[in-house]
This record gives sequence, C-alpha cells and structure tokens, in this order.
Amino acid sequence: MNKTYTLSILVKNTSGVLTRISGLFARRGYNISSLSVGETENEELSRITIGLTGDEYVLDQIKKQLSKLIDVVKIKQLKSADAVYRELMLVKVRADIKKRAGIIEICTIFGTRIVDISKTTVTIEMSGKPEKNAAFLSLIDEFGILELVRTGLTGINRGEVTILD
Repeated sequence: MNKTYTLSILVKNTSGVLTRISGLFARRGYNISSLSVGETENEELSRITIGLTGDEYVLDQIKKQLSKLIDVVKIKQLKSADAVYRELMLVKVRADIKKRAGIIEICTIFGTRIVDISKTTVTIEMSGKPEKNAAFLSLIDEFGILELVRTGLTGINRGEVTILD
C-alpha cells in the first residue's frame, strides 16, 4: 500500500549535491512529490526535505541508496505527529474592485498576507500546513487563480530533537 513519507536529509553544501540526490530518484524510477532545499545554521550544510509516495520497501530502498552518497551526512524520516510542516505559496488571483472584499475576507480568515495589488489582481502570500493551504486554494479558486507557486514541503522535528540525534 502506498503512503506519503517525508525525508529530511542533511547534506554537505557542495556543488551538484541536489543533482546527485534527485538523479538517484530518477534512476530508480521513484517520484519526488515535494522538494525543498536550503542552507542550515551551518553554511557548510544544507537540508533537503523530500516528500515521496511509495510503500515501506520503496522507502527503505531510498534511504539505503541515499546513505551511500558521500555528500549525505544524515537522513531522518519526519513523522507527522513528531514534526512541524510548512509550505509557502504565492497566489495571484483575479481581483477587480467588486471582488476584493471577498478575497480580503478569505485572506483574513486564513492569516495570509497580501503582498502585491494591481487594478485587476491581488498576490497573496500564505504559509501553512499543506492541508490548510489546499483549503485556502479551494476557496480562493472561485475568484480565478492566475498563477501559483509553491516552495514544497519543509519540516523540522518538534522539541529538542534534531536531525543529528
């Protein structure tokens, strides 16, 4: 049975590391559903958060293959009960004068920020759990989404637990 998994991977911040990791997925025929990458508090390390779908066997194989890469420092599976997840979205919506009040009301309820406005559009910034972002999109869709960009899922363990534990 296929499930969704989230892996947090600590890697050396070297040229081509993302290519090597994503290439591993491509060569094995595994799909990445979400990808987020950025430097950590240590500029020599980056953290890659990968969302993937598969069964336990696929997950185990991915972990084994990733651990063979020399740039990989640590791999940790994030479990929803023990981690905080977020995704950032920028959404450009049709917004003539008559529709703006409705858009602003939805934005207020969801705690978003309007980051740009023109005569015919509003650009909204939203950060939240993927489920909350999906709920927001389903409501704002009635106004006409012109453009959408998402960062991909990122996550971190709750409490004092770190990726290096």
